[in-house]
Amino acid sequence: MTTTIHSTLAAVCTLLAAASAGAQPASTNSLEEIIVTATRMEKELDRVPAAVSVVTQEDIQLARQQLALDEALSRVPGVYLQNRFNFAQDLRVSIRGFGARANFGIRGIKILVDGIPETLPDGQGSVDSIDLGAASQIEVLRGPSSSLWGNASGGVISVTSELAPEERFSEVRVTGGQDDYQKLQLKTGGQGDRMGYLLSLSDSSYDGYRTQSAAENSQLTGRFNFDLGRDREFLTVVNYTDQPISDDPGAVNLAELAADRRAARNVNVTFDAGEFLEQSRIGFVYNMPIGEKHRISARNYYAWRDFGNKLPFAAGGIVALDRFFGGGGVSYTYDGTLGGRPNQVIVGLDFDHQDDDRTRFNNSAGGIPGAMTFDQNETVRSQGLFAQNDLTLSDNVDLSFGVRIDDVEFDVTDRFLADGDDSGKVELDDVSPMLGIIVGLTDSLRLYGTYSSAFETPTTTEFNRPDGAGGFNDTLEPQVATNLEVGIRGVIGAKHFYEVAVFSIEVDDELIPFEVPLSPGRVYYQNAGRSSRDGIEFSLTANPTDRLRAMVSYTYSDFEYDEFVDAALNDFSGNVIPGIGEHVLFAEIAYRHERGWYAALDVVDTGDQYADNANAVRESGYTLANLRLGYEKELDSMTITPFLGVNNLTDETYNANIRINAFGNRFYEAAPGSNAYAGIAVSFKHR
Repeated sequence: MTTTIHSTLAAVCTLLAAASAGAQPASTNSLEEIIVTATRMEKELDRVPAAVSVVTQEDIQLARQQLALDEALSRVPGVYLQNRFNFAQDLRVSIRGFGARANFGIRGIKILVDGIPETLPDGQGSVDSIDLGAASQIEVLRGPSSSLWGNASGGVISVTSELAPEERFSEVRVTGGQDDYQKLQLKTGGQGDRMGYLLSLSDSSYDGYRTQSAAENSQLTGRFNFDLGRDREFLTVVNYTDQPISDDPGAVNLAELAADRRAARNVNVTFDAGEFLEQSRIGFVYNMPIGEKHRISARNYYAWRDFGNKLPFAAGGIVALDRFFGGGGVSYTYDGTLGGRPNQVIVGLDFDHQDDDRTRFNNSAGGIPGAMTFDQNETVRSQGLFAQNDLTLSDNVDLSFGVRIDDVEFDVTDRFLADGDDSGKVELDDVSPMLGIIVGLTDSLRLYGTYSSAFETPTTTEFNRPDGAGGFNDTLEPQVATNLEVGIRGVIGAKHFYEVAVFSIEVDDELIPFEVPLSPGRVYYQNAGRSSRDGIEFSLTANPTDRLRAMVSYTYSDFEYDEFVDAALNDFSGNVIPGIGEHVLFAEIAYRHERGWYAALDVVDTGDQYADNANAVRESGYTLANLRLGYEKELDSMTITPFLGVNNLTDETYNANIRINAFGNRFYEAAPGSNAYAGIAVSFKHR
């Protein structure tokens, strides 16, 4: 299959070169105008020389349970999602394999909310503070993007909060479901002469399908837009998240899974495994024009995170983390001409800082802290200088090119000196180029080609030494990826949108997780020599009528280690990279009746995946069907929207997560069978 993909790439590149020489001019509005911002310069979707998907507010919120981000992102090709029901480990998100190694948190993918990073300077991201009930759009930029966003940008997920509505409103939304799922959300917003606002307050709880899997979460989210006059804009975003309970049931082996799918791993119960967190964040974005063709943009943000984790073992099994992270950036944009052709250029600087006070204690039975075993301060400083240029070569050909220089410095101060001083410093840097071309073949068809790269440092947690000592595992190197991609996107009959992307990615020094017998449940990392990722992504959205919509997306992934010998001298060269389904198919049909009721049915079919580097354990794929029903009724200034949903409609038996390279063959985290939820939203307009 790899040879086929390389041949396809070569053929499309040849077509691209020919098209750029002789294609007829394309209409400037050949696709419905969708503006994306994850590319750092606002662009119409059909003029982006990369694979980008946009998820709308209806797909994020309408009749959704809003349990996790995968509800909205499962439709995006190239994105693979697991671990919906373990809130201590966070949702596992991967884009073209980036992020697949994460056993907790999100790795290799840049997470942004209203332009403010949720990904730390060291590359670890999380989505536990994203309020799905207040999100209006999610952009997914698929593939290496370090030329735009620096470290850990194998893909980008950019979330935009709901904008302030022109008419003031208030909304109450109540949802309940099986396994004692409950969520209450209050929203209000409006627009004044100079300020618009949107506030959301939510509280949710969930007992979980398995033992030791309960979770509670409360969030306050706010977005405030200020019009300062003369096209100057000032945005303030705030978020407070309190997650006092996120239990971890752990993973089990096949025998334990067969005995009781709801059971937790016994030591996870014994040591009360799980985590808690409290986070406050505030961010500012300022935009102002300088004349007609110049614009300055600046951002600044601050976040405080109090985090605790109980792991299922005694020695050093309790982690306490007091974290501050913040940063900012400034960019200059010129929108004018070059050689008489339209040209847009952006130059900018990002700087971010992370300061962690990390301690560990022995974990006694019941999760009671014992003696301290570890105490160190970890700081990460990241600086990135970037430039990007978009040049219109002709009426139907656009050329994009850019580069970014990043420097990331890790510094640890060991304060637990009983076992020696393990203080140290590591500095990592990289240069990330990008080159892309997009050609309008006809009024309704565009073809693009892109070369891009990504680099990814180990995070502070991944730098942990397998021998349990402090400081850094200085044997680790950053992983570096180069991506060659071609694709097409277009419309059929003005109502049906499709896109196809074919890519080939080479990764050097891929970071690979593993466990050791003395600390089961705790993950360490090593570098593989080289790996390759070839794939095909396809999506089609059809609108046969104004009320009926259908969508299908498909992903084929051929990911393997080209060269990899681990620390135990096991040779895994030629093996498939674990943690990714080879085939993923999504299909949905949705209908809205003129009298207010609506229905949506979606199906996700996931192919087999391997659980370990040796490819000795193969996890079977599964097919899930999910149903949403609702009714929207307007009564003067009030709108009432009852809704109902059924997850796993056919009661499929499957595992929600596979823990990669787990010690003792404890790979499996069971998912619930068929389960339902229902709710009602009542919205009031203030006239």
